[in-house]
Amino acid sequence: MLKALLSFWPERELPGAPGGAIVFPSNRALSERLSGMPESTLRRHLAALTASGIVRRHDSANGKRFARRAGAEIGVAFGFDLSPLARAASALAQAVTEATLRRERIAVLRARLGMLRQRLLGTGAPEELLEAARLLLRRKCSEQVLTAIVSRLEAELPAETPAEIPALTVSSPAQLSASNSQNERHIQESDRSYSDSESTQQAEAVRLDTAGPAEKDAQLSLPMVAETCREYRAFFPDAPKGWHELVAISQRLAPMMGVEPPVLHEAQRIMGPERAAATLLCLLERHAHIRKPGAYLRRLTQMARQDSFSVFSMLATLSRRADPGNCQLTI
Repeated sequence: MLKALLSFWPERELPGAPGGAIVFPSNRALSERLSGMPESTLRRHLAALTASGIVRRHDSANGKRFARRAGAEIGVAFGFDLSPLARAASALAQAVTEATLRRERIAVLRARLGMLRQRLLGTGAPEELLEAARLLLRRKCSEQVLTAIVSRLEAELPAETPAEIPALTVSSPAQLSASNSQNERHIQESDRSYSDSESTQQAEAVRLDTAGPAEKDAQLSLPMVAETCREYRAFFPDAPKGWHELVAISQRLAPMMGVEPPVLHEAQRIMGPERAAATLLCLLERHAHIRKPGAYLRRLTQMARQDSFSVFSMLATLSRRADPGNCQLTI
């Protein structure tokens, strides 16, 4: 209805002066602009707009809408004054921004709720809590309700054991078998789509036995990350066409995983956006064993600052975990 009323204002801008933006369409003209809206519905929407205060009635003595001209200009007009809308523009823009942010926060909470529920299935978590989570995922509910149940689900997560953190992050070249290190492939860093990975897998093989973290991470490639990390596809099924898309995916996954923006930004600053994105996807692969991904990422960032963390080794470890025929990295 508001859009239809605005279509009767001939100028591109609305003046904010009271009485400075009066339109006077008939109900029939309004109905035509609204694809034949019934007059009863039209009156109800007009009443709602005037009650909200962003449209004000400027009625004539007999209640009709019309204008009287004085030469080429309108001398007086009776109808709907749209100037309150102009005066409320800043407040409305702020309200739209807040509503958009609230909707995004709710979407993140719902995604995290689904992830947490999936992780807790079969772990001995209270069935009534899991059932409540399932029902909430099928309903519209407030941000407060979602936050409360997400907190309850997080409290049910099993704590990771101390040995699990170094098992995923610390590389010990001497503990890799010679046959395994000889089978690792050197894939040139590329910004091509994951669909090109078959050709890149024929790249020259290299030894990484004695390489440091920086040298190892120079071998990091988009196909390697996309092939090793698969959990993110439950949320983003399309293969990333470049590092920029993978970075964008990681930025959207971070709040779902409980990683706060400052933690992610610091990881991107220290590691670089690509390495940080790959690290986050590795953490998602091990989400069932990591209770606090934010704290985990913060620790890895500290290690990266000291040049003692290699995301390439992290990916290699995950790859071996997924392949029973390969050796495991032990501490």
